[in-house]
Amino acid sequence: MGPTASGKTDLAIEKAKEYGSPVISCDSRQIFKEMTIGTAVPDASQLQAVKHYFIQDHSVTEDYTAGKYEMEANALVQKLFTEGDRTLVMCGGSGFYIDAFCKGLDDFPPADQALRAELTARWKAEGVAALAEELRRLDPETCEEIDLSNGQRVVRALEVCLMTGRKFSSFKTAPLRKRDFVIEKIGIERPREELYRRIDSRVLKMIEDGLVEEVRGLVQYRERPALQTVGYKEIFAWFDYLDGKVSTEGWGPTSPGDGPVTSLERAVELIQRNTRHYARRQLTWWRRDSTIKWV
Repeated sequence: MGPTASGKTDLAIEKAKEYGSPVISCDSRQIFKEMTIGTAVPDASQLQAVKHYFIQDHSVTEDYTAGKYEMEANALVQKLFTEGDRTLVMCGGSGFYIDAFCKGLDDFPPADQALRAELTARWKAEGVAALAEELRRLDPETCEEIDLSNGQRVVRALEVCLMTGRKFSSFKTAPLRKRDFVIEKIGIERPREELYRRIDSRVLKMIEDGLVEEVRGLVQYRERPALQTVGYKEIFAWFDYLDGKVSTEGWGPTSPGDGPVTSLERAVELIQRNTRHYARRQLTWWRRDSTIKWV
């Protein structure tokens, strides 16, 4: 595991070859077949080097969750372990998916659809920042962990707080689920300046490889949860400007003061900045886990 652009894919393939293992992806976005460039899916040569699982085998039109991943990934691992005494390699940067696989999911209450609809309407009308501020008053711990620009996650966390009268973070106390295998966690870290240079370069390469065209082909799905992703929503905001639309808080830049995205250059700047912010949140999530060996 490690922040975006830290070099997880190359290390995973190296270790997979060493152990005679496939690579089991643990990424909440690379799982979608319509999202290739903006999610930094392993390239053709990397996919040919070793077998990969959970890479582009679901559609953005499906509702895919960490709970589904926990079940499917554990079923796959159990199957692979029946083939012999072996070490398997899993690779990813999605903290929630990693926790789901390693620890199991907490017993969150079921959704209150009426309350969710009300909060979603507020999100569209008032912007995600207003809901995030309310969540901060009720549960500051959760605000330190989740992406506050992701309207879907803010709505869900606020829904649980209002529905139960408890902090969303208070539900993250379930006992660890027993796994029939040993898990060793290896985290990749790099000096901040180096990581940020890698992030900025990767974003420029994505644009060169056709990210704008990829996003244009996904406009009809832009309200799907999978598309509320850095690299996609900034391009959507630029499209809105080109079409003469006012970018809403839910689909535009991720900070209230950013203003409209008036050019591709501005969209690129925001993708780079927001990706750096995402990398920091990833590291914050993992710093609480003392079992990670950092290299």
